[in-house]
Amino acid sequence: MYKCGYRVVFTLAAVLVWWLFCVRLLQAAPQKGSDTAVLAEYEAYHRRLMEIEDQGGIEEGGFRVVEDQIFALEPDEEDSVLMVPAFDEQYNRLALFIVDKDGQILYRTEQLETNYCVTGRMKQPTQSIAAVSFQDLNRDGQMDIILITSCVNESEAYAGKTYKVGDVLFQHKSGAGFYRDYRISDKINRFGMNKSAESITAFVKDGNSTEFLYTASTLRELQRKGFRIIPEQCYFRTFGKLGKLQVTPGTYRHAQYDVFMIYLVNEQGDIVSVLQPMGEYDNLYALKGVTCRDIDGDGLKDIVILARYSYEGEAGELLVESDYRIYYQRTGGFVPDMEIRDYYRCGDEDTMEILVERARSYWGWQATDD
Repeated sequence: MYKCGYRVVFTLAAVLVWWLFCVRLLQAAPQKGSDTAVLAEYEAYHRRLMEIEDQGGIEEGGFRVVEDQIFALEPDEEDSVLMVPAFDEQYNRLALFIVDKDGQILYRTEQLETNYCVTGRMKQPTQSIAAVSFQDLNRDGQMDIILITSCVNESEAYAGKTYKVGDVLFQHKSGAGFYRDYRISDKINRFGMNKSAESITAFVKDGNSTEFLYTASTLRELQRKGFRIIPEQCYFRTFGKLGKLQVTPGTYRHAQYDVFMIYLVNEQGDIVSVLQPMGEYDNLYALKGVTCRDIDGDGLKDIVILARYSYEGEAGELLVESDYRIYYQRTGGFVPDMEIRDYYRCGDEDTMEILVERARSYWGWQATDD
């Protein structure tokens, strides 16, 4: 009964998988005519995926099995099915296989968020699987899958930088197969709740979301929902035509992390600008300073943030390092620096004065009076 349910759902889902891919691909194809070529590539790839009959045939089908990420969905059950992840050797697309104790494939899918990091093409920048967790997220008595991958950015400004992609696969109530809610996956990644399995659980199971940090319109709304201001670094400054604004750094506790944000708030309490200096780090360890000074020599006050952040290393160890962000004042607000951090990486011994001096040196000038 268990096997049969999986196979029926898999057969019905195959057509839907193909249709969903075609829709997403056609929406994102960069050039006229290229969509036809990519669809042909996907058709051949999908055929290979579908022809795999058992666990032993995964590698024969052109996939590389991630051996250290094979887990039992129900570890306490003797006959628990296994989740077997594998990367396609040609396109680096990730597929998940659910297999029984005899190695027979009961369910498979490659409809994962990590396979759409770069739309309009087959090859993807997924580097590795960062985390896997099995939990009953929607409280229906069935074990669901939390999946987090690590990807490498290919865009010019962030080339070589890694980032995480989170996903959730809900098991059908019947226990046959899995499905994704694309709205949930979108929010997990758009609002930075992809740092860990605990972060995803806090959102999906407990309803604890960071979305308000990006959508709130007033400081009062932020504080009402749990945002904590760091008072020693909170002050008013005048930013040219932007007027008098309160620089408001603070944190919000999400799962085991302190999410660090900075808001520029006018005298009426309205949020004028939102800065997210933490980037891909997991947690604010310590804020070393926030200063508002002209960095690029255009006569306008810019914002420099120096802090220590923590994150999880490849072996699961806790790592802490100092880093900084610079935001340049422009006519309509603030824009993040895309150049200096590649030129100068700060260390734990750096102070704000050293950092400001280095940044100004990059732009070829030195202020005598701030």
